[in-house]
Amino acid sequence: MLKINITDHQQNITVQYCFPDNNSSCRKEVQTGPAYMFLFIVLSCISVCTVFLNLLVIISISHFKQLHTPTNLLILSLAVADLFVGLFLMPMKMMELADTCWYLGKLGCSILPVINFLSTSASLYSLVLIAVDRYIAVSDPLLYSTRISVCKMSVIIIIGWIFSLLYNILYLYFNDHFFQSQLRCYGECVLFVKHSWFIADVVIVFVTPCSIIIISYSLIFKIARYQAKAVRAVSNVVSVCQKDKVLNSSETKAAKTLGIVIFVYLTCWVPFFLCSLSVENVNSVSVVWTIFGWLMYMNSSVNPLIYAIFYSWFRESVKYILSCRIFESSSSTINLFPERL
Repeated sequence: MLKINITDHQQNITVQYCFPDNNSSCRKEVQTGPAYMFLFIVLSCISVCTVFLNLLVIISISHFKQLHTPTNLLILSLAVADLFVGLFLMPMKMMELADTCWYLGKLGCSILPVINFLSTSASLYSLVLIAVDRYIAVSDPLLYSTRISVCKMSVIIIIGWIFSLLYNILYLYFNDHFFQSQLRCYGECVLFVKHSWFIADVVIVFVTPCSIIIISYSLIFKIARYQAKAVRAVSNVVSVCQKDKVLNSSETKAAKTLGIVIFVYLTCWVPFFLCSLSVENVNSVSVVWTIFGWLMYMNSSVNPLIYAIFYSWFRESVKYILSCRIFESSSSTINLFPERL
């Protein structure tokens, strides 16, 4: 590494460059110290947990035939998108925090944002589809199986991923990212987003999905309350006090679950977009962008906890996976819902 010592009467400054043999190389800044070491350890643990939890979800739904349902396919799609976040994006962002230099060249700089946006947008649209799927299941449970099948859901998921990929490629293309014409020096990988495009992106990627999720879960909660009141009105088996207790418990549990879903989603996504709206030219290397970007990535760590760990079938499947019993010949047909026997 090339070092240039500039001696002054009061200080000695050491300047390092990313590529010493290149005259247009960027300056190198390496973050060290106990605080950064602690930060890297925490972020590494988050990345590992994100990969591990989502892998458990993917293996569970893929292996056990009993879990091959339309709703679980959406959870599988969500887990795949979140796995990419933990496996690729989080480690790359940690490298950017540790070292300001970009060593993967122009091709790597062009591909990384595609993976970044594809993973986050696919994760977000999976959340939207899960919300819509649950609304259909609650509003018309008798006709749900005829309207939504595994085959139809697979096609919908594939279309969603293709749309996310094409949209993100066009988004980066019209922001001149693939040409890298705005880079100031060699060894830099920066994404510059035009403010007009960012506004359009906010509407497509944030406002619309956010609205659908909130409206869907609000309607689900209203329908659940209506159905609970209907059951209370016609039931003659349980006493009035017992019925009120069961109803209140059911409503409270539903409210808490929906509240967690909406709260985590908004907490992870709102700060990033609201803060970026106040900037005329969005620069991906800014400190604020980095902090709120990591907050968005954290949603991929929490998603498996919300959409999978709370399910009894997931706890049962994890026992088989961790004990390596899935390698048994008939493990894929194991009943994960023993209470239904």
